[in-house]
Amino acid sequence: MQTKILPPTDNAYQYQLLIKSLLLSGARYEPDREIVYSDVMRYNYRTLNKRIAKLANVLSEAGVQAGDTVAVMDWDSHRYLEAYFAVPMIGAVLHHVNIRLSPDQILYTMNHAEDDYVLVHDDFLALAEPLADQMPSVKGWIQLTDQDSAASTSLPTLGEYEALLGAASDQYDFPDFDENSVATTFYTTGTTGNPKGVCFTHRQLVLHTLTMASTLGNYEGQPLLRSEDVYMPMTPMFHVHAWGVPYVATMLGVKQVYPGRYEPNKLVQLYQDEQVTFSHGVPTVLQMVIDCEAAKTADFNGWKMLTGGSAPTLGLANTMADLGVHFITAYGMSETCPILTMTYQRKDEFSQPMHDQMARRILTGVPIGMVDLQIIDPAGNPQPHDGEAMGEVVVRTPWLTQGYYREAEKSAELWEGGWLHTGDVASIHPNGSLEIKDRIKDVIKTGGEWISSLELESLISQHENVSQVAVVGVPDDQWGERPYAMVVPIEGTELTHDMLKQHLMQYVESGQIAKWAIPEKVSIVAEIPKTSVGKINKKLIREQVIA
Repeated sequence: MQTKILPPTDNAYQYQLLIKSLLLSGARYEPDREIVYSDVMRYNYRTLNKRIAKLANVLSEAGVQAGDTVAVMDWDSHRYLEAYFAVPMIGAVLHHVNIRLSPDQILYTMNHAEDDYVLVHDDFLALAEPLADQMPSVKGWIQLTDQDSAASTSLPTLGEYEALLGAASDQYDFPDFDENSVATTFYTTGTTGNPKGVCFTHRQLVLHTLTMASTLGNYEGQPLLRSEDVYMPMTPMFHVHAWGVPYVATMLGVKQVYPGRYEPNKLVQLYQDEQVTFSHGVPTVLQMVIDCEAAKTADFNGWKMLTGGSAPTLGLANTMADLGVHFITAYGMSETCPILTMTYQRKDEFSQPMHDQMARRILTGVPIGMVDLQIIDPAGNPQPHDGEAMGEVVVRTPWLTQGYYREAEKSAELWEGGWLHTGDVASIHPNGSLEIKDRIKDVIKTGGEWISSLELESLISQHENVSQVAVVGVPDDQWGERPYAMVVPIEGTELTHDMLKQHLMQYVESGQIAKWAIPEKVSIVAEIPKTSVGKINKKLIREQVIA
């Protein structure tokens, strides 16, 4: 299309969307606001900016050049936040290493990403040391510690993080460069094969941050993160940029609390001591927090909580309502940076009693600004938004990964037809709300009919004695697949297959599910298998049942 484009004035500055621009405002608004790392360290925004400059000098003097990849193996900390900025701001790429993967997978991801330098916490030395000789691209290691002195290690480290920063200048002239330069990379695990690398540019991260800040703060029915809030993540910083919220929080200049290693009682203690108002986490982590010993005497009223990563059950949502937690659901994936949709409630909806809102709040919400989202059938045809028709969720938005790193065939599958394919089956309601029915691979196909494992989980979760539940499809000679449920009872309560069957019959009688959707096999267990980021591991459950 021939449009009108005017040539710029010779001296007009061509402003690039770079991560460094997100640092401009926080220290202006609230220079004395704190960055808190567990019970180890706290400092203000003035110091944050100086420490980011110090880290940039340390990395540059160590030999890190533009285009190099710097890996981080750390808990959620102030150091990780500093790396979020310093590494991409010098033109390098930040690799968020998923430290919960197996050693073989960690080795694969670090070699595949061709890491040049690694920041490694003492707690992960035992993991890194046996792998070091098998990482030919790594030129140097920097040690991170929470103790008075660093642990002994066989790694040829360049020094300890705080000592190196202490000797570095707090002035750094961060350069301008192309906003399409890669800023971050990390690896997403699938059901088969090796983890796949996704990359995001400065432009994508800045646009995601600006849109997310608007979404989190501007809508009256869901003001989750505003200037006076206190933010504490409960999603690992290695997992999709902690959903991008640290960039938003830093831009806004809010108080930030980083908990280190996730331990439920410690999270509750930090929530109380630091007066946290906003957090986010996957449903399994939130369940562990509200079930822990410290939670029994804690007052959670008013805590604003964003959940995603997997579908929250109505049982969990109702528990949150009882505790006074403001519970909001979002949807996205590693390949989408991640946020695509978020709960949106109109005035007549959010003014209703909280329990009456929960069925809507656990839907995955409406697409946020700048997200073009459709559901399509296998032939690629858009499906109606009637709350009944189902299709695969496909999206377009400025912050989607443009492909898997060094995986041309899988990248082509991801972007088939010019839309990013999520692999999720969903319906869209007339009011625009997206309802994820299941992952394509998790839909239970029985006797020619589809059963949503997520719907069954939500119904089972509403039994008063159920703490956690997972439902998967397992092979059946007669029907192809049949639903199987793995259930964790609330401590000190009785739970049996017959009790669950009787519980589900009320939904059969109301017409919500068919009788053949009731699981014929149920396991009452103490714990449900989880993935490296705390989601229910349905692949492993299926393998265990089949075995």
